[in-house]
Amino acid sequence: MYKKKTGLVGIIITILILVILVFISNMNVENLSHIENVISTVVMPIQNGITYLKNKITGNNTFFADISKLQQENEELKQRNSELEANLRELEIVKAENTTLKEYLDLSEQYGNYKTKAAYIISKDISNYSNVFVINVGKNDGIENNMTVISEKGLVGYIISTTDTTAKVQTIIDTASTVSATLSTSRDNLICKGTLEESGMLKATYIPTNANLIQGDILETSGMGGIYPKGIKIGTVKTIQNSSNIVDRSAIIEPAVDFDKVETVLVITE
Repeated sequence: MYKKKTGLVGIIITILILVILVFISNMNVENLSHIENVISTVVMPIQNGITYLKNKITGNNTFFADISKLQQENEELKQRNSELEANLRELEIVKAENTTLKEYLDLSEQYGNYKTKAAYIISKDISNYSNVFVINVGKNDGIENNMTVISEKGLVGYIISTTDTTAKVQTIIDTASTVSATLSTSRDNLICKGTLEESGMLKATYIPTNANLIQGDILETSGMGGIYPKGIKIGTVKTIQNSSNIVDRSAIIEPAVDFDKVETVLVITE
């Protein structure tokens, strides 16, 4: 008896499903859309609720909250990074200032026999024919034309013009520059000039015929010529250029000062 009732119920359910399918298949698209909307309205809240419960169980409900927190932390890190960069720039400035002050002190101690004025280079006019610096001291600081300019390594040049607050320095490697020099070993005198043959170098000429010129020999200012004091290092003999006529021999001199890197100088005021 029970099996007969169960079979009857199955037949009724099957008939109802077939009727519904026939009914839906005969409906037009517009009516079908309305039904879909109704079904969606009923089903979506249920689906959302099930999704929420699922996320609650698995912990996914904190995903968006975590994203918001990460964004906030990212902004805070960016702000902190900007502050650290600013602090780093300030430290670099202080470090540079300390380095400059140390260079001033070292120069003052090295050339304690002279009365000097410390300065730093604010611009450079460098070309194949000229090599001129501008420094941050001038007439107001007691700077005058023809004063000698030196660095920690040796001779830089001399003052060729001034304003109230700046001065222009013609370096010894300028092609218009001439320095009377003395060889440290033989004490022979010769002339050093800026040269176009090798950039950044000096050329030694008027070398005495009996002078024993040695590669690596040191040249100093001779004290003659009316501009440079005696005994300031100029550079060293790099190469010797012999000639069939010994009177015409010359030498290339590497300056003691690296003119590409020099920043701090002293002006000898007395």
